[in-house]
Amino acid sequence: MTTPFRNVTPNGTGSAATLLVALSFSGFILLTQALFIVPAGQVAVVTTLGKVSGGSRRPGLNVKIPFVQSVFPFDVRTQVRPEKFATLTKDLQVIEATATIKYAVRPTEAGRVYSTIAYSDRDVYPRIIQPSLLKALKSVFSQYELVTIASKWSDISELVERTVAEELDKFDYVDVRGLDLTGLEIAEEYRAAIEQKQIAEQQLLRAQTEVKIAEQEALRYETLTRSLDNQVLFKLFLDKWDGKTKVVPSLPGTKGGQTPVIVGGK
Repeated sequence: MTTPFRNVTPNGTGSAATLLVALSFSGFILLTQALFIVPAGQVAVVTTLGKVSGGSRRPGLNVKIPFVQSVFPFDVRTQVRPEKFATLTKDLQVIEATATIKYAVRPTEAGRVYSTIAYSDRDVYPRIIQPSLLKALKSVFSQYELVTIASKWSDISELVERTVAEELDKFDYVDVRGLDLTGLEIAEEYRAAIEQKQIAEQQLLRAQTEVKIAEQEALRYETLTRSLDNQVLFKLFLDKWDGKTKVVPSLPGTKGGQTPVIVGGK
């Protein structure tokens, strides 16, 4: 007994089409893995098998090696972070305030930040900015007494900004764009003492100003008195005399000469 076998001949056209679809799909996957876009305001750090390779990639379309290289974005736009702090003054008084710092990661340093400090830009503030900021705040405020801090708040804010910038420049990771100190909180009894001292200083300044004005007036009158001799007075009188008023014309230079005196008039 013989069993009939049916010969099955593969369809050559269908196999080629399947292979083409598979190759196209693989190529699409490779292409999507090789191309990536860096958004505006960011740079990308590219690593090859875990090691940073090349400089930071700029915004736009970029290329990497599929499955070998990885991409880590870093935001380089200006960041604004408030930091509430408490510290001691030179006279050992506790103050509380808020320091709002504006900073930005330097685009060229993103790779170095990734290699040495942070894998993400979210870690830049707690690992780079915050320690330097708190160090600068304590360093500056420990140099001044509470009264000076309250009266020269804006000057101290600028000093803190410069100190933070100098501290961060040592590492060359970020740029400090600005710093504002707000919300100064001190004990109520010290606040009243500061206000009284400021009032006293204003009153002293006003008194000193009045003394200077009086001294200037006295000097002006003294100078004027020295310049007004008999001849000058007589000349001034003649310039104003209407020719009708009766006077005693004691001319300057005569013996016993006196300033002309008005004795009557029509």
